Amino acid sequence: MANVVGIEAEIRLRAGKGAARATRRAGKVPAVVYGGHLEPTLLALDPRVIVRELHRGGWQSRLYEITAGEGTIRALIRGVQFHPVSDAPEHVDFQRLVPGERIKVSVPVHFDNELISPGLKRGGVLNVVHHAVDVFCDADNIPEQFTADMAPLDFNDNVRWHDLKGTENSRPLVGTDFVVATVVPPAKVEVAAETAQAGGSKAPAKKAAAKKG
Repeated sequence: MANVVGIEAEIRLRAGKGAARATRRAGKVPAVVYGGHLEPTLLALDPRVIVRELHRGGWQSRLYEITAGEGTIRALIRGVQFHPVSDAPEHVDFQRLVPGERIKVSVPVHFDNELISPGLKRGGVLNVVHHAVDVFCDADNIPEQFTADMAPLDFNDNVRWHDLKGTENSRPLVGTDFVVATVVPPAKVEVAAETAQAGGSKAPAKKAAAKKG
């Protein structure tokens, strides 16, 4: 289950572009919490908190408990708008979570035992198709991550959805046995093999030319 991260926020009383600009001038980031069959809740956040969460990675599946006024709201970050020049966060959209409701989240995939994978030890490359997987899951059981065990994988072996650990309470949006990652042989091995084959095919021609001379 995903870790719950607490966030302190202030309630904003007014909506609109003018109110949002005033919030930014006060050094805060305007935000809104929607969903749950309730009216949207307008918030003002400390920008340092938002930057910290974005830099941590995996924030798309992280559960947040927002304390605002006298109440708390459980929510997911669904979108962040950034300043076009400074890249500072300018607005945050949260989705309110309702117990028992199934929601869509993007869960990151963590790769374990890369150092003992036979294919990777011999110079193979891990080709990741899905760094994260979009799934439906219960709002109270959001996976923090899925784990792929690389220990048994050699050249051309792959990790599929059914190989991942931590997927018990999740259903992928597309397909049921798609490839998540593959161990690809190193290019130099392929080139060496091609060179050897080409050299072998030319050798008889050289010998024939020598005899003719």
